[in-house]
Amino acid sequence: MARAELMDYDKALELYEPVLGFEVHVELSTRTKMFSDAPNPAFGENHGADPNTQITPVDLGLPGSLPVVNETAVQYSISLGLALGCSIAESSRFARKNYFYPDLAKNYQISQFDEPIAFEGSVEVELEDGTQFTIPIERAHMEEDAGKLTHVGGATGRIQGAEYSLVDYNRAGVPLVEIVTKPIFGAEGRAPEVGKAYVATIRDIVRALGISEARMERGNLRCDANVSLRPRGQEKLGTRTETKNVNSMRSVERAVRYEIQRQAAILAKGGTITQETRHWHEDTGTTSPGRPKSDADDYRYFPEPDLLPVQPSAELIEQLRAALPEAPVVRRRRLLEEWGFTELEFRDVKNSGLLVEIEETVAAGVAPAQARKWWTGEIARIANTKGAEPAELISPAAVAEVVALVDDGTLNDKLARQVIEGVIEGEGTAAEVVEKRGLKLVSDDGPLIAAIDEALAAQPDVLEKIRDGKVQAAGAVIGAVMKAMKGQADAARVRELVLERAQA
Repeated sequence: MARAELMDYDKALELYEPVLGFEVHVELSTRTKMFSDAPNPAFGENHGADPNTQITPVDLGLPGSLPVVNETAVQYSISLGLALGCSIAESSRFARKNYFYPDLAKNYQISQFDEPIAFEGSVEVELEDGTQFTIPIERAHMEEDAGKLTHVGGATGRIQGAEYSLVDYNRAGVPLVEIVTKPIFGAEGRAPEVGKAYVATIRDIVRALGISEARMERGNLRCDANVSLRPRGQEKLGTRTETKNVNSMRSVERAVRYEIQRQAAILAKGGTITQETRHWHEDTGTTSPGRPKSDADDYRYFPEPDLLPVQPSAELIEQLRAALPEAPVVRRRRLLEEWGFTELEFRDVKNSGLLVEIEETVAAGVAPAQARKWWTGEIARIANTKGAEPAELISPAAVAEVVALVDDGTLNDKLARQVIEGVIEGEGTAAEVVEKRGLKLVSDDGPLIAAIDEALAAQPDVLEKIRDGKVQAAGAVIGAVMKAMKGQADAARVRELVLERAQA
């Protein structure tokens, strides 16, 4: 496939105004599915089950099976709508969205169409320099997820070129909330950053609510990014494309930027934009055509005949409103004060996209400065090398376990970096990696004294300098001892013993 021609980004913005829209799908962490009692694979302990083992006749749409609405999923959906500043419908209805796809066994999806559970809201997002930007929310509606296809035999993992496909219906029926924005104007050159910040804010909200794990690498949180361009001064909106299932915040940013440059190059040559879905390719940083984008009429929506309208009581809505956590902006201000970071340090944390991970690591007992150091330092470095998101590689609980081993003297920072590497590579827990790799610090002074005496004997000139009061000369001996101990010694303790032995 030939690479699309791109226009310089700044030039594209001179000629065209970008208009954005986002559809974010949030998998809810209920124990069971949206319309059946099958285990929900989006709920932590159910994740990773063998294919087609978490299903019921309802999920497969078998004759005679009837859906039953998951009450907890409805409550989660209302809470999310309230957190997004939406109005909650006194009565909302499920509908059948009809289309054929191999991972949709019924040939229709139970969703909501013209009567969503939540509508007309807005959410404030914060950009990297602290600028606030308002995202208008059109609706948040409930639906069920489809299954998952695995294409086998091709080079890209997509259906093109594959020899055959396998379908796993475990995900079919997982409860979803789809959040749809109104057209977003005014982002201009910061459009990619606005997209990234919006998805990060949604992730923060649903995690704070406790309604989703929101792990993008697992598909708990998926973003479809809509981009269109219109010539400067023109009122009519341009034709949009929808880049589907972008699975990281960094990729949302890259996909929006790429589509602006791609569309601008086409329009500048007098071409037209096709209204279509597009696939995002993480490895090349490009999008490719999917299918022509259907309008609502093409789905032949009609009310779901097997389900009654959802009519939450005013008392329930107010109860859920009273239980809402603090807004992301308020939460960030509180954490800044609690953690004692400077404004610059905290902004670096926020911009790294690791605020949630650091907060969870602190909650696990790690000092804020330590949590920040490991997530934005070593873990971010490894993630960058692997082209992955840090949160995909290691959990806050695992980081806390490593830091605890540093705090109790089992490890120093150098050894801890190796342990983190081992945990990321799947070698086990922190304690198991320490055992397997033999990384525990030498706590017995005996081997240290032997190594120190040997190093002092090998460097008599250094020994004389230390005895003459030039304690900085001890660095050469400390270095030799640390090398002899393969880094498995406490440098501060080695220094104490070097100075002590030099005077013996």
